Amino acid sequence: MGPELKIGFLGAGKMALALARGMAKAGLVRPENIWASDPVENARKQFTSEGAGKAISSTAEVAKFATVLVVAVKPDQVNEVLADLKKEFSSDHLLISIAAGVPIARFEAVLGATARIVRVMPNTPALVGASASAFAPGKGAQAADAELVQRLFSAVGLAFQVKESLLDAVTGLSGSGPAYAFLLIEGLSDGGVAAGLPRDVATRLAAQTLLGSARMVLETGLHPGALKDMVTSPGGTTIEGLHELEKAGVRGALINAVRAATEKSKKLGQG
Repeated sequence: MGPELKIGFLGAGKMALALARGMAKAGLVRPENIWASDPVENARKQFTSEGAGKAISSTAEVAKFATVLVVAVKPDQVNEVLADLKKEFSSDHLLISIAAGVPIARFEAVLGATARIVRVMPNTPALVGASASAFAPGKGAQAADAELVQRLFSAVGLAFQVKESLLDAVTGLSGSGPAYAFLLIEGLSDGGVAAGLPRDVATRLAAQTLLGSARMVLETGLHPGALKDMVTSPGGTTIEGLHELEKAGVRGALINAVRAATEKSKKLGQG
């Protein structure tokens, strides 16, 4: 991979914008070597105005320009993109799909069993360079393709290689997880307001608390339970709060949320 890497995003929405900007900022690809296609004019205008690269309406033209293609559309739009892409796709292309729930086999059925395909599940914190991504190479993908995907998605956060069968679980956990985290922040903020704090202070305290806690898990390598125990003094305030969370079934609800989102991801892939 060098400065002449050319990337084409098939879909110019927020995730494509975040990935394009992150990859360019990391020096992995020059902005002038990033193109995107999207039928929606406003999406194209935003992609261009925010300096992510060039945006046009033609999927075929993007495929002619770029050697790395990123399918960045909703699952129900994948078949339309593939129909537009099929004539231009060749063995020179690496196709990366971030369409939730859509299996590699769906792409291979249209582009061929030897097509170089890597399926990726990123999440929206890519917008701030803090994505949690997992990827799975298809049968036709080469070792260099997996290495490239690792580098590209590490530019906007963390990236892990997993078996494709696990990507639905990744979708249920980190793909949908930001929404769970936002709900927690909102709930903590509401609690702060109920206890007398101004809303803006409560929200910032809640957000910073989750941010700092996440960094402690990642940087110390300690089990979350061990870190929890470090905060929980005998007979103190924290154990009282934890008791209420356990009575409300928060832990079980989070487990159920991940499992439910995982099952939904599997159903999307069958469409």
